[in-house]
Amino acid sequence: MATKSKTLHDAFYETLKDVYYAEKQSVKALKKSAKAAEHAELKQAFETHAEESANQVERLQQVFEIIGKPARAKTCEAMQGLTSEMEEDLEDFGDTPAADAVLVGCAQAVEHYEIARYGTLKTWASQLGYEDAAKLLDETLQEEKKTDALLSEIAESINVEGSEQPEAEEDAEVPEKAAPRKASKAKAV
Repeated sequence: MATKSKTLHDAFYETLKDVYYAEKQSVKALKKSAKAAEHAELKQAFETHAEESANQVERLQQVFEIIGKPARAKTCEAMQGLTSEMEEDLEDFGDTPAADAVLVGCAQAVEHYEIARYGTLKTWASQLGYEDAAKLLDETLQEEKKTDALLSEIAESINVEGSEQPEAEEDAEVPEKAAPRKASKAKAV
């Protein structure tokens, strides 16, 4: 039995389902991040982008309509990994001065993934003649880039606050650097 050859239309639809799932997960992660954030500006950025992301989910539903396909989500392994990492980081750093800095790092990992995916989808939509879809995807792409830039700006002040060491640690001797290890001839697999 011959298998059907996959096309750019298929790739577009599959990636769209993946991003639809990812964006829904992003809304949940942003709400959780807003609750966990201590820094007022960061908390506000997460709340604002959660609302924006909910609108992006609706925009994706419009893209599904444009291409004549049902709006269905496909599990996005990348987003599951990113949100799982965020959960671990919140456990590890939740009550520390670095917690907000870590939240920014996790949020930017999500933003960078979304920027890559929306950029790809926008390009494919144009190539496939879905100009209205390309415009919607570009609108979301620009929002993701704006959020990433805002997070970078916020990170500059948060990272300074989170880099301060407790006094007990400041007075401790800093160990000398260990001699570099010789590279093993065996390759890691």
